[in-house]
Amino acid sequence: MSDELSVLVVDDDFRVASVHEGFVEATPGFTVAGKAHTGAEALRLAASLHPDLVLMDVYLPDEDGLDVVRSLLAEPAPPAVIVISAANDVATVRRAVQLGALHYLVKPFGFSELAQRLTAYREAQEGLAGFPAEATQQDIDRFFELLRPGSSAPPDTLRRLAPTLQAVFDAVAASAASVSASEVATTIGVSRTTAQRALTQLEQSEVLRLELRYGSTGRPEHRYAVRRR
Repeated sequence: MSDELSVLVVDDDFRVASVHEGFVEATPGFTVAGKAHTGAEALRLAASLHPDLVLMDVYLPDEDGLDVVRSLLAEPAPPAVIVISAANDVATVRRAVQLGALHYLVKPFGFSELAQRLTAYREAQEGLAGFPAEATQQDIDRFFELLRPGSSAPPDTLRRLAPTLQAVFDAVAASAASVSASEVATTIGVSRTTAQRALTQLEQSEVLRLELRYGSTGRPEHRYAVRRR
């Protein structure tokens, strides 16, 4: 499978949706086709974009995200669905599984947790493409085994970072000492808010490490440095 798999990101929080978009774009073999912030918008975009995969939040302003999942999976050519939610009660998880969700991720999660599941899904799709017309039980077992996420993030992550993330990473990497969001913002010419959002995403992705610098009063200053593996 050489083509990238398209993803629709659904989350009521614009900021969180952007973080998840960055996670997807940083994973080899995936691209974000669109973002939705309501159930109605998710259904409309899914009908027009025909994504391969949907990242679906549960708490949406107009309807339950799992009701949206039910509608999506009832379509003749449904996308795969990964549920992403702060809800961790067994009833919600059970319902997601019964509806046919591929995976269920509890917020907040880091880049590697999502990337592992995305990569597993892609590998399973590649495996399925090579199946004979009538699969053996061994073929089927192998397919379900491929859906299990691995223990490491996919390679070449940094080369696929979105432009702003790459610029932020480069600014941190070029500094001899840890840097703050304000310093990064000044260096690359973006707002402090944009720099902080990118730094947080890179730290959650385990690319950067967070250092807390305590002063005499007030909250500690957040500073960032490249994580050495």
